[in-house]
Amino acid sequence: MSGKTPFYITTPIYYPSAKLHIGHAYCTTVADTIARFKRLAGYDVFFLTGSDEHGQKIQQAAEKEGVTPLQYVDRIVAGFQELWRLLGISYDDFIRTSEERHHELVQNIFQQIYDQGDIYKGAYKGLYCTPCESYWTKLQLDENGCCPDCHRPVQEVAEEAYFFRMSKYADRLIAYINEHPDFIQPVSRRNEMIAFIEQGLEDLCVSRTSFDWGIPVPFDPKHVVYVWFDALTNYLTPIGYLHDKEKFSKYWPADVHLVGKEIVRFHTIIWGCMLMGWLIVDGAKMSKSVGNVVDPIALIEEFGADAVRYFLLREITLGHDGNISRDALIGRINSDLANDLGNLLHRTLSMAKKYRKGIITKGTARTAFDAVLEETAASTVRDYTEQMEAMELSAAVKTAWALISRTNKYIDETAPWTLAKDEAKAGELDSVLYHLVESLRITSILISPFLPVTAQRIRTQLGCGANMEGIQLSDAAWGGTPDGHSVGTAEQLFPRIETE
Repeated sequence: MSGKTPFYITTPIYYPSAKLHIGHAYCTTVADTIARFKRLAGYDVFFLTGSDEHGQKIQQAAEKEGVTPLQYVDRIVAGFQELWRLLGISYDDFIRTSEERHHELVQNIFQQIYDQGDIYKGAYKGLYCTPCESYWTKLQLDENGCCPDCHRPVQEVAEEAYFFRMSKYADRLIAYINEHPDFIQPVSRRNEMIAFIEQGLEDLCVSRTSFDWGIPVPFDPKHVVYVWFDALTNYLTPIGYLHDKEKFSKYWPADVHLVGKEIVRFHTIIWGCMLMGWLIVDGAKMSKSVGNVVDPIALIEEFGADAVRYFLLREITLGHDGNISRDALIGRINSDLANDLGNLLHRTLSMAKKYRKGIITKGTARTAFDAVLEETAASTVRDYTEQMEAMELSAAVKTAWALISRTNKYIDETAPWTLAKDEAKAGELDSVLYHLVESLRITSILISPFLPVTAQRIRTQLGCGANMEGIQLSDAAWGGTPDGHSVGTAEQLFPRIETE
């Protein structure tokens, strides 16, 4: 086992739906960025994503298409995995709840909770939202008598069922949330969950008999396990809960669960009652207009994965609404990626080739602006590290970009084209070129969690090698470019997009 500090991060496992949307891309990109940063900071990261494949909604959709539920989800899950490939998502495991390894775990946990007396047999009669796979009371419905989450009609259902004694844990859960203010973030989501529990927490129906696409209850196979009881335990499956206790003790409890706002209740209340406190949630809040309209694959095909990643991470503050538009994305590509970063790299390498044949030395003299750039780089690394540790991703992106902006200003201040005309200024010119290359080298490290492909391309052009493996955050200290370093050839990072 590695001696590094373990770090376990999960996204929600996504329910197969016919259409991928930008919300899927955003939440998983956030998780990937945190995972990449933690690896950069020297952690032993385990990053999990996957798909939640059971339930009545899936069975009904499959029947409508004339295929089996597994055939139906196979096709959609392939779409998820292709999107993750296009976005460069560096997950360590992709869990599918239809896998046998997960079935074994769910049945094991269900049996354990039953044996300890927290699951009992009864009959359910009440309201159910099939699209959300959620149970509701009349008091919880919206003003139109519909599901308060998706605002679609609910159905009255009546069937024999098993129940989990969730009400037993209500007081303990409230106490834990109040005693651990970081347990649910942001604060607005925490307050919502407290209010939900204080309305009265009923026992949870955890089995169904009206369909069979699910995991059979181990001691009563005509029942299938409720889809959310099944789905939430996915976080235990890939880290060896049943068969690799050493791995499990290393990674559990998870350090971060990234959760969309519409499923915070399941993760903080149901999961919290099931495990009582082994959970930290960060609610990735996305507006409905974003989730329903924007196709991430179309954006990636048109603009590239790194451009989409950058835009999502910069524009959306974790835990708040975000609005996505094609025009806004193009604006960021042109101003930030093509102009600020792309032009900085191209100008630096072009001047290095023109004035020093691509050989970078530290120089025998310094300009009046060198110390300022060095200090900016050092403060940028400090602020960036603090922000990334606090999962303030948008702020960290902006901090990294402040170094890029300061380096562009440094070019204007030092005017290397003027220094090149005066032989007496040769030492200062060498220092300027070194400072530009060194700032870009540090920038490539800082942006690698956000823009992994771009970071590799920058390092290739700088002559540092494209492989980020082995690169650590500590390598972002000033002075890592060796004296006499040879840079590569400038290539355009992001073409400017012309619009009418």
